[in-house]
Formats: sequence, structure tokens, C-alpha cells
Amino acid sequence: MPTLLPTPFKSITPGLGAVTALAICFTPLPLLAQGQPSEQENPEQEEAPSRAPIPLVPGEPTWNSFHGQLNAQKYSPLDQINTDNVGELEKVWEVHTGDVADGSGELPATVWSATPVFANDTLYIGTPFYRILALDPGSGEEKWSFDTQSSLEALTQPALKNRGVAYWEADDPVAGEPCQKIIYMGTMDAQLFAVDADSGEQCADFADNGVLDVNQWNDTNDRWPLSLLQPPTVVGDHLVLGWAGMDWAYEQAPPGTVYSINARTGEREWTFQALSDEMRDQSGTANVWTHMSADEERGLVYLPVSSPSPNYWGGNRTEEVPLGTSTTALDIETGEVVWSRQWVHHDIWDYDINAAPTLMDITVDGEEIPALIQATKMGFLFVVNRETGEDVWPIEERPVPSGDGSVEGEVYAPTQPFPTKPEPLLDQSEKPNVWALADAVSFGECSALWDDLHYEGMYTPPTTQGEGTLGFPISAGGVQWGGVAFDPESQTVIVNTSHIVQYIKLYNRDDYDKADSGSGNESGFAPQEGALYGMRLEVALNRLGMPCWEPPFGELVALDMTSGDIKWRRPVGASQQYGFFMPESWGSPTIGGPAVTAGNIIFIGASMDAKVRAYSLETGEELWSDQTEAPSVSNPAVYEYNGRQYVAFVSGGNTILKDQVGDQIAVYALPE
Repeated sequence: MPTLLPTPFKSITPGLGAVTALAICFTPLPLLAQGQPSEQENPEQEEAPSRAPIPLVPGEPTWNSFHGQLNAQKYSPLDQINTDNVGELEKVWEVHTGDVADGSGELPATVWSATPVFANDTLYIGTPFYRILALDPGSGEEKWSFDTQSSLEALTQPALKNRGVAYWEADDPVAGEPCQKIIYMGTMDAQLFAVDADSGEQCADFADNGVLDVNQWNDTNDRWPLSLLQPPTVVGDHLVLGWAGMDWAYEQAPPGTVYSINARTGEREWTFQALSDEMRDQSGTANVWTHMSADEERGLVYLPVSSPSPNYWGGNRTEEVPLGTSTTALDIETGEVVWSRQWVHHDIWDYDINAAPTLMDITVDGEEIPALIQATKMGFLFVVNRETGEDVWPIEERPVPSGDGSVEGEVYAPTQPFPTKPEPLLDQSEKPNVWALADAVSFGECSALWDDLHYEGMYTPPTTQGEGTLGFPISAGGVQWGGVAFDPESQTVIVNTSHIVQYIKLYNRDDYDKADSGSGNESGFAPQEGALYGMRLEVALNRLGMPCWEPPFGELVALDMTSGDIKWRRPVGASQQYGFFMPESWGSPTIGGPAVTAGNIIFIGASMDAKVRAYSLETGEELWSDQTEAPSVSNPAVYEYNGRQYVAFVSGGNTILKDQVGDQIAVYALPE
């Protein structure tokens, strides 16, 4: 198990055989002054000043980062909107940015997943055309805007993507000096912009006149720019920066370096690499492409680390990669690893850890525990002590299927970690049932597909045989980057999960060249160039576009974190096909996450039907909804301005769900 600080770091990584430990010796924060005499040697020595307490849950309503707060709880203590009056919510203002494309013209389609950031009495939003908007929080009136003039090319992604901006302010602002408060936004071509939060002017003292070229450090397998689609995670004066690349394209790719950047100057402070030098040369990625979380009082930042490349074949990385597909805790001042837990050994399913871990204080069996919950694509929720990485409830190594012998060079992990609590959000132990309705209207097409798909339970490896391996869930299922929300008062976790069946098939080079018929967003053919195999990933649909598996297709789930038990679950949203909405009892796949408030309200968009909704935290009952322009594939923001509580949604769409895009910011409040 991971050990208590300040002992050396331990990572539980039973990868391709027995359980091994990777030990990295370093000195944690409290022991930095090791050259000084001890207290016994020098009794008159003054004790070092202790760090001022920093509460995990801010004392005031805060929504100044991608997940609301650094703890990623997405919780607001505001209760002006509550279960008694939420049905009266009305749209008080909306803004259409004009920064939208459906892909039918010269520009790629837009995917807009930005969280509105409330800070400095302003609502800050980044757009898919890489502009920053500063809006009046009560009216939507524009205060200023900034255009990065970035190239609108899909360099690493199939679409123009943006997840918004980050905010920083100085603890010791200098009166009259610019850029004591800064807004940061990255671009697909790896440029990080810093602008004054009051004026929108570039910060001349940050990097090169307000622009940091992150691509200058892209010096290994630089097949693409280090796209900055996710805003940096701001921890004190540190900007912790990951990047996104081109999934499924190459065997060798840039290594997944994480950078700490000085918030004032743009200077690089430290770097973190999840891959060894050897692995960096022959593989790549294991990057952090989503947001991170941090415990400022403990001086730790938590990284959700993705899988190495290529995603669906591991013959180039048969040795262990202990920090891949993990949650890894770093010392924020040094970048040194404090602890790490690997959630998938030898990942050949693209099970990227795609959501920031949510930090929480919970009481289990009468013991108060500083905890962390990591949501995953697998539909597993892993709960550990955030100081040490140790299990809160047992996490077991269980045997998993091996391959069928059709894939050359592969060596499979014999076991994988399984949480005992909370229970999986969806049942992966058996092949999902064929949906009788979809099968009947397609004259048995779904049954025929099921018969030709290999499945021995969770972690069945990809194959070259038949139509391939059934994956449930796989890259589009489970929990996506919106992660979980947490109510610290009731110690309740809220999470939306998608039930999606996909199937993977590997092709040797000759067969791939013959079979390749193009790809879409998160589906179709991908070359994995340089590897022995290309691949195809498809959603299991019949010829009419109906899911071949039984509903529900998406759910909202509440969990009691004192026991790890599920409190309630219900379908969320409605799926749409050919202009018709299916019954809400069937639910919808979701992209985006929930927010929760002290008014016992859950707010969420995320569904295919482009509605935004409010649910009761206690019962899961739907209490309110409104129709927006496109699916709100983002996290909502909850804030207070001039004594009034607001809820803001960005409705921009995501072509993974359906071909519907938008440019709407919709903000709701109670009638005055």
C-alpha cells in the first residue's frame, strides 16, 4: 500500500505480473531544510512558521475555476434557490457569441465545453474561436473581449474545442500595476495567453508580451502541437498545465509532460513525466488532458493521468508503466511524486483517467478521513486517502481475461483493480442484453452483431477476429471529464454516467489499408501508425441508428459517502434520433458534469435533448428544466452577484453526442 509521508513514495502497480513498487526518494515540504541542525542540537532555534490553514471548502461562495473550486466538488453554499422555489427559475439573460461552426463550411465544427468562471465581479468565458469574453454577471453586457487571433485549424482534434479560461490574482497586489489579476487561455497551436482581468490587455511581463509558446518544449516525437484546450489549474502562484494531442493516430507520440508555470512571469518551474526515458522514445502520451485538483493546505496537486500510446495495442510497452492511467499526487512546489495509484494496468482500452479527482472530508465508521474519489471511464469510483493514496474501502486485484492469441507482441496484465465500494455504476460482468426493440426493427441485426463480438467480461482485450471485442463501457462510456460533484453537508456524491456499448477491432497493416473507410469524432478507423495494428472503434448501433443494447442510456446517481452505498439512481435526459426524442425513462448519454448547492439542488445539462435541469439532491426528483440551443456539454456555474443567486450554462454542443452545435450562454435566476 502507499505509505505515510515522509517515507519514500510507493506506487501500487501490479502490471504484467506480480505486484511491484516503484520507489522515488524525495523530501516532502516539511523537511526541506535538512541541512539545518535539529531542535535538540540547537534548542534556541526558532520553529519555521507554519502554513496558514486553507480550508478544503472555501468559506465564501466560489466558482473561480473549471470545477468551481480547486477541490473539484462543484459545490456552492448558496441556498437562495432551493427545492421549494427552483421551479420558478427563469432565464434572466443570454448571450450568443457568434463563435460557432457546424463543419459544413470552411471551418471545422465547434465543440464548446467551457465552464463560466465567476471572479472579480465578472463572468469570464473562453470560446471555440479562442476569444475571451468578460461579461457583467447580472446582465450579460460585455465589459471587454480579447481575440487571440489563433489559427482556426483542427490541428490535433476533429473539431475546434475550448473548455474555457483560468483566473489568478496576486495575494499582494501592487496598486496601479496591471495584471494583478490575470485571465489565461490556451489554443490548439499550444499558445498560452495571459490578459489583464480588468482591461483585457495582454500582460507584457508574462512570457513573450503575454504569450507563452508551450510548443518550445515539444522536443520528443513532436508529431503534433501540444494543444492547450483545457485551461491551466491555478494553485497559488503556479499554473499547472497539461495538454491534448491526437488520439489513436500514432504509436510514437509526444510524452505527456506536465508543466508548472509561474503565474506572474510565465517561467517554467518544474516538469513531470509519467513515462521513463526509454518509454518516451518508443511510446508517448500518458498525458494529462483534463483539469486537475489540489489541496492547498497539504501542498498537493492531483493529476488524472491518461494511457500511453498507442491506445489499443501495447506490444511496444510490455514493461510496466506504473504512472500511466493513474491518479498521481505531486508536491506543488517541487513536482515530486508523493503517491500514485494506477487504475488500469497495461491499458489497451484507452481508459484515460479523464476527470479531476474530487477531494472531500468524509466520516466512515466514525473516522474522519481526508478522501479523494476518482471517477473513471470504466464506471468505477475509486476512493482513497488523499494524503497517502491508501484505500478507504478495499480495492482488490482480480483476474481478468487474457487475449485469444490473435494479437502479435501483446502481453496482458493478469489482474486489474476493482473497487469493493462504491459498487460499479454499470454492470460489466456480463455481455449487455440486446435491446429487443432495436433488434426487431432491424430484423435481427443487433443479435447477429452480438454473436460476432468477443466478450469475457470487463477488460476483455481487443482482437482481430470477427467484428472485434465488445466494450462496455469504453472510450465514450462510464464517467466523462465532468467528474463528480460533492455535497459536504450530507456527504453525498452526485455523478452522471453513460451506458454505451462500443466494439473494437484490430487490423494488421495490409488488412487495415483495405478496410479503412474514414473516421468521425471518437469513432471509426484510426491507423496507430508505426504499430503492428490499426484499429476500428464503433458504437453498437443498428442500421437505423438505434442502440443495440437495452436502456437506460444514461443515469444520474447519488452515493452516500459515509457508507459507499448508492442512495438513488434515475435516468437523465432523453436520447434523440432522426428528430424524435425517446422516452426520458430511457435516459441519454451525457457529456458534462453536475453542480450541487446548499439549497439541496443538483444542476446539470449534459444530455442529448439540449435541456438543462434541476434535481432534488435528496430524492433525485426532477424539479425544473429549460430548453437550450444545443447540448450543454459543460459544467454549470453557480454564483452570487449583488445579492442574487445565478446559474449559468454554456450550450455549445459536442458532435460525439449528435450534430448540434451552439454559441449560447444561458443564465437563470429567481424572479426579482
